[in-house]
Amino acid sequence: MTDTLVYAVRFSGVSTKRLATAFSLFQIISLLASTANLVQAPLLSSVVEQTINTGLLQTTHHQDLLRQLNYEIRLVILSATAGTIAGVLFTPLFIYIFTKIIFLFEEAGSIPRLIIMLFSPRWLFLLISKKSLWSARRRVFYKRNIPLTFLVANVLIIGIWTTGVLSALYAGALIPDYRSTASLLSGVVNGMATILSAMVVDPMAATITDQALRGERDQDDVKQMVYYLCLTRILGTLLAQLLFLPAAYLIKYSALLIVG
Repeated sequence: MTDTLVYAVRFSGVSTKRLATAFSLFQIISLLASTANLVQAPLLSSVVEQTINTGLLQTTHHQDLLRQLNYEIRLVILSATAGTIAGVLFTPLFIYIFTKIIFLFEEAGSIPRLIIMLFSPRWLFLLISKKSLWSARRRVFYKRNIPLTFLVANVLIIGIWTTGVLSALYAGALIPDYRSTASLLSGVVNGMATILSAMVVDPMAATITDQALRGERDQDDVKQMVYYLCLTRILGTLLAQLLFLPAAYLIKYSALLIVG
């Protein structure tokens, strides 16, 4: 959900002409997602370790255990889809609140004072007294001004990123003797997404944002980009369900090639 809301930061930054401040403030929110990852990783690893250890003791039921692990990891991927959808639903409200936080930060001058001001009656009045910038203009899908290649690439990137670590963990269950090697090979999958993102998605998103800041594009193009990126992120998490097993076997065979 947090990774989806980061798209909205671009629109808040462009609409307020304070893009650097917007991204800086969002880093505080993204710490929550980082903390969640720190909790999730050992939990997932423990599930895989339990599957491996049980399978070593009950070799006749190993395939049943793998099927159960497959099901549980797919539930994790499904939760990523649910989180993305939640992020999309909260995007208009987030833009509305975050835009006002940007201006409030300029008045506060520091994060501790900003936190104090957020709980003041004056801030609550400010929050409900003005119209949202998000709802000020409705023409978002009237004509697509975002390159289709950019959107398709984002679907593929999100699909790979969503399943990369999870596929590596499952590959470790497929080859228990080399599970450490398999786990560390998640970069084989994620590396492809990183290259594609650096070559296609990030430059185009930055170009559209900068052009809007310079007045060469309408701000609606950034709003449209946010909507389309949210949509492609949902599709990407669904694509991850299809990529999960192929990526796991790719990591498995890569690990066997390295050790063998």
